[in-house]
Amino acid sequence: MIEDFSKEAVLKKLGARIKEIRIKKGYTSYEYFAYEHNISRAQFGRYERGEDLRFSTLAKIIAAFEMTFEEFFSEGF
Repeated sequence: MIEDFSKEAVLKKLGARIKEIRIKKGYTSYEYFAYEHNISRAQFGRYERGEDLRFSTLAKIIAAFEMTFEEFFSEGF
């Protein structure tokens, strides 16, 4: 099976991974997580849906999860 590495597919996987970790961290609401970590709630919702995401923003989200890049990308990628 050939994996889809298109921009859209990768963003969808990133969004799913962000949502999965947020829920594992005990945040049932993406809005509460975003508010608590000083991230735009509307923008964070778009990230979880797999819309465009800057690398610096991804780094900020990973830091808010108190994870390393290795931990973030170890599952689901």
